[in-house]
Amino acid sequence: MPFQIPRGTQDVLPGETEKWQHVEQVVRSLCGRYGYEEIRTPIFEHTELFLRGVGDTTDIVQKEMYTFEDKGGRALTLRPEGTAPVARAFVEHKLYGSPNQPVKLYYTGPMFRYERPESGRFRQFVQFGVEVLGSSDPAVDAEVIALAMHIYNELGLQHIRLVINSLGDLDSRRAHREALVRHFESRIHELCEDCQARLQTNPLRILDCKKDRGHELMATAPSILDYLNDESRAYFEKVKHYLAVLDIPFVVDSRLVRGLDYYNHTTFEIMSDLEGFGAGATLCGGGRYNGLVQEIGGPETPGIGFALSIERLLAALEAEGGELPVRRGLDCYVVAVGEQAKTEAVRLVYELRRAGLRVDQDYLGRKMKAQLKAADRLGASFVVMIGDEELESGAATVKDMASGEQMKVPFGELAHVLAKRTGREE
Repeated sequence: MPFQIPRGTQDVLPGETEKWQHVEQVVRSLCGRYGYEEIRTPIFEHTELFLRGVGDTTDIVQKEMYTFEDKGGRALTLRPEGTAPVARAFVEHKLYGSPNQPVKLYYTGPMFRYERPESGRFRQFVQFGVEVLGSSDPAVDAEVIALAMHIYNELGLQHIRLVINSLGDLDSRRAHREALVRHFESRIHELCEDCQARLQTNPLRILDCKKDRGHELMATAPSILDYLNDESRAYFEKVKHYLAVLDIPFVVDSRLVRGLDYYNHTTFEIMSDLEGFGAGATLCGGGRYNGLVQEIGGPETPGIGFALSIERLLAALEAEGGELPVRRGLDCYVVAVGEQAKTEAVRLVYELRRAGLRVDQDYLGRKMKAQLKAADRLGASFVVMIGDEELESGAATVKDMASGEQMKVPFGELAHVLAKRTGREE
């Protein structure tokens, strides 16, 4: 029986990888414009990092982590998210001592969560995210949100909606927590087992429950916005003010709590509003986490960031019928007839590649007609033909596959002529 791919994973084949490369190129370019630098962390970390950094009451820690014991008896976990590893690197390498503050970082790479696979959601998925560490300026919150929106706008997504909320500071959250316990405790038995367990450990997360979202207790639950103290309220007003200055439309949703324990003050999600894709489906989420660095052993450091799934981004683009400007095909395909011509073709292909052209040749010993068909299938803009006549004259026959025009070009001038005709001339 042939091997099959594990459930919840995918192979990204040629024809699709170009889309991924384009998205990655766009996000890297935009991060550069905003002054963010790339960081790369290990695919696995010590399990304790996620227990403390993500929160041991979260679904990620309780249900979704891929955890294993290595040969030294250490508990390790495939990273389920990117913020805690970035914060760990920030502390371990003392980036808080850098003269360039705040520290603005971005990352991209595979994450792992054991959850039910569905469209655009996998157990191994590629996440892109940014983190800003070292500033509690509300303008940074607006910048992070603006960058996330800019990415979707740049890639052509149309049906998106920004939703924001504030979880307030520690005092505001404490007051809201007490109100939530009072609200739910007399009827907590009506909710699912997860909600019952969360009542005393993290009642805010009851509002994030997918099973009981339609229960009347959810609709009447106390709003965090009613428990914001003056400082938290002023902070949130500043964030909204800056978003308005940037002309970025948003909706305030007091039920938006996010799924990780380290959030405070600003939280946000970018959702798809496209019917059929799953209106209200979350594409991107993030928020402020001023206590995370301190929680994992670093100095008190404010932070904010977001993360998005590349898979869900591409699924949303496909659902909208959007086309990415990806280019496939060769600049040139070299057709050789005869052994001497084949030798010249090997040399010529290498020379043209070194000149910056996308070039290939036949490696199956096919006849000229079959080679020309291969060139057409591969989307070659030009075909360079070499036979006895071309070897004798020292000039190749070059065919423009779009117009059918043919011309003779000396071997020594091929790189220059083709680079000019394909627009790859520097």
